[in-house]
Amino acid sequence: MNPAFSVIAFTTLSGVGYGMLAWLGLRYAWRALPLSREFAATLFALALALVSIGLLSSLLHLGQPGRAWRAVSQWRSSWLSREGVLALATYAPAIGLVCLIWLGAFDDASRLLGLLLAAMAIATVCATAMIYASLRTIPAWSDRHVLPGYVLYALLSGGAVLLTLLSLTGWRARLPELLAAMAGLALLALLKLSYWRAIDRKELPGDRASAVGMPQGRELHGFERPHTGENFVTREMGFVLARKHARPLRAIALALSVALP
Repeated sequence: MNPAFSVIAFTTLSGVGYGMLAWLGLRYAWRALPLSREFAATLFALALALVSIGLLSSLLHLGQPGRAWRAVSQWRSSWLSREGVLALATYAPAIGLVCLIWLGAFDDASRLLGLLLAAMAIATVCATAMIYASLRTIPAWSDRHVLPGYVLYALLSGGAVLLTLLSLTGWRARLPELLAAMAGLALLALLKLSYWRAIDRKELPGDRASAVGMPQGRELHGFERPHTGENFVTREMGFVLARKHARPLRAIALALSVALP
């Protein structure tokens, strides 16, 4: 794959933002953070800013950005539309919780909004992952590791940014929290290794018959080329990297996403 920068920015920034919102929501559903209302509002503002920048960058990826509003109308059948609906809906509990924090009203309403915010943030990340995981024509994406991988990356990256910002107030993580973070990073490493092993065993490209819903084992032959010229699919998904580069690139990925954190 040879993705556009807007896709990378959307996936990364939105993942961090939704991870922060999920942790903030869970924390306020349990107990309010011992922070000033200004700093707490700043944390929420940063998370929403990352989400918003990610969503705006995704619009740049569309052929007709002015028609983006039509995408949310297909939520019954499209994971892309479901992602859009959930992304927009997540703003409501986030803004509502910030208002209660600013007013100092910590009660059942704030706990409910916290739980709702965490659920909506994680659901949005799941919808993003399912856009790729539902594409049976691309075996490397249509894999059971994709969904938990997206969620884990969002929670870990959002948690890392949140803990870093909290440390500016003098707060220090306790041993149980450090152990939980290390366990999450170890789980991410195991998940990535399992995913790479799984896609290496898959036959690429995928079975044509199963991709169109026919019984396994049936032979399906194309009578003409699927693309007669360069287009979106050939530009972004027709990119092939030599297999000899797989091992060092995977080692770099684990070093940056697991060992360094």
